[in-house]
Amino acid sequence: MTQQDSFDRPELRKAIEEIVESGFLGVTLRVRDERGEWTGSAGVAELDGTATPPVDGHARIGSNTKTFTAALVLHLVAEGRIELDAPVAGYLPAFDLDGRITVRMLLQHTSGLFNFTGEVYDDGSTVHGVPVPYRATGRQWLDNRFHTYRPEELVRLALSKPARFEPGTGWSYANTNYVLARLLVEQVTGRSLAEEMRERILDPLGLSGTLLPDASPEIPRPHARIYYRYEQDGRQETADITRYNPSWVSTGGDMISTTQDLATFISALLAGKILPAPLLGEMCTPYATGLPGMDYGLGVFVQKTDCGDTLITHNGGNVGSVSLMYGTPDGGRTLTAVLNWVDDAGMSIAAAFPEAQRKLVHEVFCGRRAA
Repeated sequence: MTQQDSFDRPELRKAIEEIVESGFLGVTLRVRDERGEWTGSAGVAELDGTATPPVDGHARIGSNTKTFTAALVLHLVAEGRIELDAPVAGYLPAFDLDGRITVRMLLQHTSGLFNFTGEVYDDGSTVHGVPVPYRATGRQWLDNRFHTYRPEELVRLALSKPARFEPGTGWSYANTNYVLARLLVEQVTGRSLAEEMRERILDPLGLSGTLLPDASPEIPRPHARIYYRYEQDGRQETADITRYNPSWVSTGGDMISTTQDLATFISALLAGKILPAPLLGEMCTPYATGLPGMDYGLGVFVQKTDCGDTLITHNGGNVGSVSLMYGTPDGGRTLTAVLNWVDDAGMSIAAAFPEAQRKLVHEVFCGRRAA
């Protein structure tokens, strides 16, 4: 069953229904374009249930947190309280940081710092960090999911490992960069990241469904449920992991939001309502990542669509769910979505996810042109 709002978009209904058929538990989609706003959901909100996911439900938005955090840092840059190309060590002297690492490198993932959630190297070798579901430690994460990590602890773990490369000489996605960005904001302002985010971004944009949970495992209602499958004594067991302590990823991906708030945020950001034009331009200037068709700015990916247009985006993967956030460079057209599934350490949904993502992006940004 599919739930939709305001007017019919059969191509979008078909897309989300096909995604559910490919193995996802539930999908919620919100599109804003020249035709207005369309919302719809397909699948179920919980195992053995019949209700579709709530179109206005809350979800853990994973690495979309990075876009919010980058915007906040750049807001402080605009005020002259942080210098984008200044060494981070000058702001955070308590850590033994390489003096060549700048604020820009944190936001751009060019610092070379070890990712505290673990690294997979080009030769296939893996170096573990904190327990995470996808580093052959799935059961360990499950048993540990209410443990609290402090940001300083995560940074020190990362600094105890060798850097991937010399600062500024490569690109490697690392949650460590954004935990340092959090500590940078708190050091400069003397207030928590949550307070600064609320005052500078969330409240001015009316993002009442967005919050920074820190170490709280709670998520506001309404929301779909998420699950994790694991092996126990030779049997497959499934755990409801809707509640867990997100401090293991911290500002790398701990925020909670809604598709409505994500759409409002990315549209306002790209329309120049948060940052002055020069800084927004820097934010959206792509750095070559080596990923096919996806370069990185400061807290955003810069992606080319099938039809050759540019999108500004970030996605946020969590255990059992992912949130999508896309906008055209002027913020005039947006796609935000949440996909839920029953997760496992083998990431069995990984093969279906890129096609689901491609399908939604194509329908929203290229569909009319291709028709």
